[in-house]
Amino acid sequence: MLRNRHVVTRAAAGIFRLLHGDVGAGLLLIAAAGAALILANSPAQGWYHDLFHAPLGWTPLAHLATLHLWINDALMALFFFVVGLEIKREVLDGELATPARRRLPVLAAATGMAAPALVFLAVAAGRPGLGSGWAIPAATDIAFAVGVLALAGKGLPPSLRLFLLTVAIVDDLGAVAIIALAYTPSIDLAWLGLAGAALACMAVLGWRRLGHALPYAALGALAWFAVLHSGVHATVAGVLAAFTIPLRPAKHSGDSLLLRLEHALAPLSAYVIVPLFGFANAGVHLAGQGLAAMFEPLPLAIAAGLVLGKQAGVLGAMALADRTGFAPRPVGASWAQLWGLSALCGIGFTMSLFIAGLAFPAAPELVEQAKLGILAGSAVSALIGFAILRVARKTS
Repeated sequence: MLRNRHVVTRAAAGIFRLLHGDVGAGLLLIAAAGAALILANSPAQGWYHDLFHAPLGWTPLAHLATLHLWINDALMALFFFVVGLEIKREVLDGELATPARRRLPVLAAATGMAAPALVFLAVAAGRPGLGSGWAIPAATDIAFAVGVLALAGKGLPPSLRLFLLTVAIVDDLGAVAIIALAYTPSIDLAWLGLAGAALACMAVLGWRRLGHALPYAALGALAWFAVLHSGVHATVAGVLAAFTIPLRPAKHSGDSLLLRLEHALAPLSAYVIVPLFGFANAGVHLAGQGLAAMFEPLPLAIAAGLVLGKQAGVLGAMALADRTGFAPRPVGASWAQLWGLSALCGIGFTMSLFIAGLAFPAAPELVEQAKLGILAGSAVSALIGFAILRVARKTS
């Protein structure tokens, strides 16, 4: 009896360790996406669709009439707020704090976004209505990618994880800029002015190093509400609000509000918001499509961008920087390991799904095709990266 209890205790402890940190967040996101795919292709398909897309019986905001919109426009704004906090911390006091540290991640992220976009445009060339999807394969899913890297096991240099994190952070900033600039069809200047005023007040509070979260929360909510009505996607407000939070210790409390907020909100983002987003957006109805559906121009262009474009862009940038002396490659990493890391950057999932919904707002059939390409490209990238890293770990 005691032995069985000891076995159960050790198993529970192992599961607890697994579900915490990088692996846990990645596995939870995979489980959420898998559940969405199963439900979307089961007798519960109608229930799954209505759960997220049927109009709500009551909503406090007319712009958010469905649960899907609440997740994508409200909860994801909080996700982007956490992303913004991480970006600011890294730029001011982290791996992006000096020009020497910024060189390689910024170059790799930039080429790692440009190359997939170019591959997409090359594959989808001449296909009417598909051009707006160019940014879908440009983003990297940090939770998925870092989770797969952790699953690859021990024996890999720590510099790999650090480099992947910094590239993904710069990548996130690029994705936010793309959302703000490329997927804003019209702007209401009055609402945008109100958002700017709220953010300016937050910036003053940050400059004064106010250490209380409540005023920032109230002004941040006002900024989000105004951006929601301005025509710019509401999630942009999350990142801009995060940039106003002070990293330096508050004058009275002596601790950093940014670090407190990041510590409090990061688990909520990783373990609740991102999996919920994946569950709400990854459900692709596959019935009747078959393998031929993957060779339609849109899913093929997205998958090719994620699998081929990301590897070419990220690995090519590292090789060029190292050969020219612009920036050295990550310490202790072999080129095989860096190839595997570049493949992991092709896991686009969360950000790619998000951008797909913005790219084709009036064409739900194209969004479904885009989801198929995202899932296929991300899965292939994950498998290639995992396999390379496992082999490279043993041979290094």
